[in-house]
Amino acid sequence: MSTDLASTTELATPQEALDFGRRLGEVLRAGDLVVLEGPLGAGKTVLAKGIAAGMGVTGQVTSPTFVIARVHHPAAAGPALVHVDAYRLTGLEDIDDLDLDTDLTDAVVVVEWGAEVADRLADEFLVVRLHRRPDDVRELALEPHGPTWASRLTLP
Repeated sequence: MSTDLASTTELATPQEALDFGRRLGEVLRAGDLVVLEGPLGAGKTVLAKGIAAGMGVTGQVTSPTFVIARVHHPAAAGPALVHVDAYRLTGLEDIDDLDLDTDLTDAVVVVEWGAEVADRLADEFLVVRLHRRPDDVRELALEPHGPTWASRLTLP
């Protein structure tokens, strides 16, 4: 399955969301910022688990809501995954306190609820928008910001 940036991808099961995240994780590299957007229950953390699997990171990936950020290291060579939940952040000072700009050069940073801060963290980033329909199917849309993302996003 390839993903066309102009279309919406349907994810009928949590496994499909994990698989999509894994494919995305396989193409990520140090310096990438991915923002996961959607309401509660849309599947942001499930997608983050798939991204982690695709990157080969170790450790259990769970929602970082109460700890704000977790770092997951790769089992082999490759960048770490910094998984952030921006839901509880109240402003730019909170973002600055996390020192994410340092992580952005050496790690892949995945931010749930981060649309409000993404452009302050990087010039180029990918927004993944998730919507949960009443039938429990998730609709996913990719929104690349910057020319590098647009040229990289053909997922197998």
